[in-house]
Amino acid sequence: MTTRNKHKVDKFFLWLVIFMVFAGFFLFVSAFMGLLAKEDTTFARTLSTQLFGIVLGFIALIVTSKIKYQFWKKYSLYLFIGSILLTLLVFVPGVGIEHGGAHRWLKIGSFSIQPAEFLKVGFVIYFAAFLSALKDKLHSPKQGVLQIFLILSIISLILLKQPDTGTLAVIVVSALAMFIVAGGKWRHTFGFVTIGMLGLWFLTIMRPYAKERLLTFLDPTSDMLGAGWQIKQSLIAIGSGKLYGRGFGQSIQKFTNLPEPIGDSIFAVTAEEFGFIGSVVLIAFFVTLAVRGLQIAKRAPDQFGGLLVVGIVILIVGQSFFNIGAMLGVFPLTGIPLLFISQGGSALLATLFLIGIVLNVSKHKKV
Repeated sequence: MTTRNKHKVDKFFLWLVIFMVFAGFFLFVSAFMGLLAKEDTTFARTLSTQLFGIVLGFIALIVTSKIKYQFWKKYSLYLFIGSILLTLLVFVPGVGIEHGGAHRWLKIGSFSIQPAEFLKVGFVIYFAAFLSALKDKLHSPKQGVLQIFLILSIISLILLKQPDTGTLAVIVVSALAMFIVAGGKWRHTFGFVTIGMLGLWFLTIMRPYAKERLLTFLDPTSDMLGAGWQIKQSLIAIGSGKLYGRGFGQSIQKFTNLPEPIGDSIFAVTAEEFGFIGSVVLIAFFVTLAVRGLQIAKRAPDQFGGLLVVGIVILIVGQSFFNIGAMLGVFPLTGIPLLFISQGGSALLATLFLIGIVLNVSKHKKV
């Protein structure tokens, strides 16, 4: 197999991402008006954090798009271990921030970061390197399947301790997609899924909040004033948008009852203001991102590059669809942000960092 370097990134993918970032900020500002109306004293910090994430994110995108993607394979283990250690810092008193019983953030000066976003980066790079190195040992129970199980177990223990089941779900889905693309057998995939379902069942027994969310997902009307409040208000917002929406900035729910209008509920605000048509257009952009990304993966010159792009694309689009699905009642609520749109400088920085890697892979094609 020979390769050639085009020295040019996939411009369609690049401009698609640029458009999504700035359109996402446009939607964020609209949802952000709810904070202004409530005279929230944190609105200046929130807006500056989002802008800071965009600026740093594009700097990261430019840098990673210029670094040959094989570089990440060489240092993948160190990146993975580093991301794990960074994530573990959330449990260190005085360094980690506790909010609502969860330990997901680190305080750095006047800003906070969510290290789990960088754990996703470290994981997807390491897992792509790991799978590409296994080759014919992938189907080996000891050298392949067992090691994959141990890697995912380490990730699970850390994220469930926080707890952050949404990030864990996104990582697991990405890992399964990469495993299948690498040539993993379906019976092994089914085995991983079965273990995951058993783990979810065990989690609902050990963690009351997990059981509550699952029961709310199965029957949102069971506790309309409690656990089912967010999904109820989300569906009201989405339904109120009808076909064309109320218009930019005209959402009513973001000013009143919708929890986290700039966080995980931002899709509901978007649907209320831009209606069914606007929602479909937004979803279409994520689908287009996935299709173009998978085309880049298919043209990658080696297995590592292909797996890396698959993992990144599924990570980004999968998380976004988990968020949208939760607001529609299709998936349980997880609290994960809608990438490119929701509040979260850490998520935006990590996402654009990964996008830069995809762009670099797009420079190198099979011939």
